[in-house]
Amino acid sequence: QVQLAESGGGLVQAGGSLRLSCAASGRTFSSYDMGWFRQAPGKEREFVAAVTWSGRSTYYADSVKGRFTVSRDNAKNTVYLQMNSLKSDDTAVYYCATRAPILGTSIRRSSDYRDWGQGTQVTVSS
Repeated sequence: QVQLAESGGGLVQAGGSLRLSCAASGRTFSSYDMGWFRQAPGKEREFVAAVTWSGRSTYYADSVKGRFTVSRDNAKNTVYLQMNSLKSDDTAVYYCATRAPILGTSIRRSSDYRDWGQGTQVTVSS
């Protein structure tokens, strides 16, 4: 099992930027795809972005494409989410999660993710 800890959330004005980090424990971090999800009050958890175990491929929700960038540093057991041009609709608790690479399945599906962090709150004021 991998333990995950998100950080970097906070209050920011619309148009601003934040960088979220997710630090992972364990020596197997580099074997997992990593995803970012978010959940706003009264809404279901939704996919935001993901990066494959090697870092070679990234995936984004349409709502964040062009504004958010996901990356990872396997030497530091950390995955990042750079969020630019933030909007009030981005307000949510953001979670990172691990996923064993599974051929033929969607990296956007939350049910395939096993380990989850506690989440970090992002609030965007308009």
